Amino acid sequence: MSAKILSFGEILWDIYPNEKHLGGASLNFAAHLAKFGHRVDMLSALGADSLGEEARAQLRDWNLGDRFVPALAGRETGACLVTLDENSIPSYNLLKDVAYDCISCEGIREDFDLLYFGTLALRSEYNFASLTELLKQKSFGEIFVDMNIRPPFYSEKTVRFAVSRATVLKISDEELPTVARLLGTKETEPRAFAAHLAKAFSNLRCIIITLGGEGAYALSCEDEKGAFCPAKKVSVKSTVGAGDSFGAAFVSEYLSGKDLLSCLQTASAVAGFVVSQTAAVPDYKPADLL
Repeated sequence: MSAKILSFGEILWDIYPNEKHLGGASLNFAAHLAKFGHRVDMLSALGADSLGEEARAQLRDWNLGDRFVPALAGRETGACLVTLDENSIPSYNLLKDVAYDCISCEGIREDFDLLYFGTLALRSEYNFASLTELLKQKSFGEIFVDMNIRPPFYSEKTVRFAVSRATVLKISDEELPTVARLLGTKETEPRAFAAHLAKAFSNLRCIIITLGGEGAYALSCEDEKGAFCPAKKVSVKSTVGAGDSFGAAFVSEYLSGKDLLSCLQTASAVAGFVVSQTAAVPDYKPADLL
């Protein structure tokens, strides 16, 4: 089943000393979901610059809609400057006040089966207000939230907003303690935490907690049934984009009505392939991995 997806959030370049790669959680998620045959539109912004032109060309190569991605004069395309120390340990400088910090939700008239967003794009008050208004004006079949905690670009306000709007919520085990603290609970065991959220937030239908190399757990909030799937054992080259690919594959199966274990198994297979590659969005056909 092909679904209509709207992915709200960052489009940015990871710029290393000698190379650059296009990414951002919302873009990676969208690119992977498009590989499953869904119609995916980005809701973001680029700068009116050369990096913006390159990014737009890549969006089209990935079969992503860019009609809600304006080029903003006076704003630079998003970027994260990556520097390496003498031991090749990276440090990251996510540039602020860039194009994706000014995402307009005006002009969204049609219906979508699913809206995606994470907390990084909510770091600007403009985006927070813009997305809040969109959610007041339109309803979506599902709202998939990947927490995507990136210090220091999160707050209790944005985390609580994200959890209270999601129907499907994805949190990593690394993010869980931070989210638990901001939500005022000391419960950090993954299954118990998921059960706590299900009771505390009636909007939630499904909660996914990824557990790194151990696998992932999902809970159906309506019937309180959970499922666990171990991670694929592969030789890891890069974990960049792995969580985004996991979320996209899970969503594709979830929207088609598959049970939680099937969703997790497909997501695990896709993420396992992605971490065995260097690119965040490598070339593949989902059917070849399943």
